[in-house]
Amino acid sequence: MDQQTGKYIIYFGIIVLVIGGLVYLFHDKLTWLGKLPGDIRVEKENFKFYFPITTMILLSLLVTLIINLVRRIL
Repeated sequence: MDQQTGKYIIYFGIIVLVIGGLVYLFHDKLTWLGKLPGDIRVEKENFKFYFPITTMILLSLLVTLIINLVRRIL
């Protein structure tokens, strides 16, 4: 492991901390997250299945965008 890898780990930790803080502060405004059209939800009396495919695709695109921006800045 070199010094550059350590920097990436620190930057990743800062990003996770900021995202966690935003979710903590604005959790009441994020009620739509996980309830988007395309998210699969099956609820029966003794069984619940939830697969948030649309939410995961959007989060993946957002994380990819953030990573690309950070890589261009550094």
